[in-house]
Amino acid sequence: MRLFGYARVSTSQQSLDTQVKTLRTYKVAKSRIFTDKASGSNVNRPGLDLLKVKVEKGDVILVTKLDRLGRDTADMINLIKEFSQMGVAVRFIDDGISTEGTMGKMVITILSAVAEAERARILERTNEGRIEAIAKGIKFGRNPSIDRKAVTELHNQGTGATEIAKKLNVARSSIYRILNEP
Repeated sequence: MRLFGYARVSTSQQSLDTQVKTLRTYKVAKSRIFTDKASGSNVNRPGLDLLKVKVEKGDVILVTKLDRLGRDTADMINLIKEFSQMGVAVRFIDDGISTEGTMGKMVITILSAVAEAERARILERTNEGRIEAIAKGIKFGRNPSIDRKAVTELHNQGTGATEIAKKLNVARSSIYRILNEP
C-alpha cells in the first residue's frame, strides 16, 4: 500500500500550504502529493488527472476534507467509483471517513450531496446579498473608464484637477495619473 495525497483550493490566490502540511503529517511523501488551484465543480484538473495515472490497486489517497476532492455530487460519486474500480481507497482525514467498505461508500455519497447543497446555499445567499446591494444603489464591476480626451481638454481650458474629478465623478488621483502620463 502506497499513500498519496490530494489538495485543492478554489482560486489561485488561496494557499495549499495547510492541506499539504496535514498530508505530510500523515507521512505522505512530497512527491506523492498532487494539487490543484481550481473549482471543485471542474472535473478537468491537472493534479487530479495526474493522480489518477499514478495510483495503482491497493493504494490509498488521503484528502483533508470531502469538499477538497469535489463539490458536485455526481462528479464525486464518479471519482469515487473510478478509484474504487482501480482498487484504490480514498480517506478523508478531517471527516474521518473512507471509501473502504460498503458503509464508507454510502456515507461518502450522502456527504457529497450535503456539500453540493451547501455550495448551492452559499450561491443563493451571495445572489440575495447582491440583489439587496443593487436595490440600495451599490454598483458592481469596474468603474467606467475615464475619457482621457475630456480630461486633457478641461485641463487645457484651465480647469484644475479637483474640479475635473468632480465633473467626471472620478478620483482626483486618477486625473493626476492621466495628466502626468508621458
